[in-house]
Amino acid sequence: MRLTRFSDNALRCLMVLGLEPDALIPVHSIAVRMNMSHEHLVKIVQRLAELGYVETVRGRNGGVRLVRSPQHITLGALVRETEDNLALVECFEPESNTCPIAPACVLARMLDEALSAFLAVLDGYTLADALKPGRKLTTLMRAVPALSSGGS
Repeated sequence: MRLTRFSDNALRCLMVLGLEPDALIPVHSIAVRMNMSHEHLVKIVQRLAELGYVETVRGRNGGVRLVRSPQHITLGALVRETEDNLALVECFEPESNTCPIAPACVLARMLDEALSAFLAVLDGYTLADALKPGRKLTTLMRAVPALSSGGS
């Protein structure tokens, strides 16, 4: 299983915000810190706002900040909400399944069990867990050139 870039970047965006939970951080600053496309990150932030994870403030001194505390953001829930399609194989989607052995195949059940286990592990972790090496993460992010919490 491989997460989409969207989910990966959403997780990393929340990590940046989680390190400074009360700060209003410009999207550009997050993009620079995490080596992400600014345009892609804007879409991610919009989605995270729709889902109630962050709030955005427009304008010169605007930015984005967490709405939920890191302890209340489970990684499994976030992945479920940011992944467009968790179907590992074609037969997970009955409307488009063309596999001739699907009615007798147990592979789909095994893969579904594996996916459920993957998500169950992520359900056991929160954003706060991902932020435990906080000082080290903050140091690494501050090492990025042209980093600032102010500006656009």
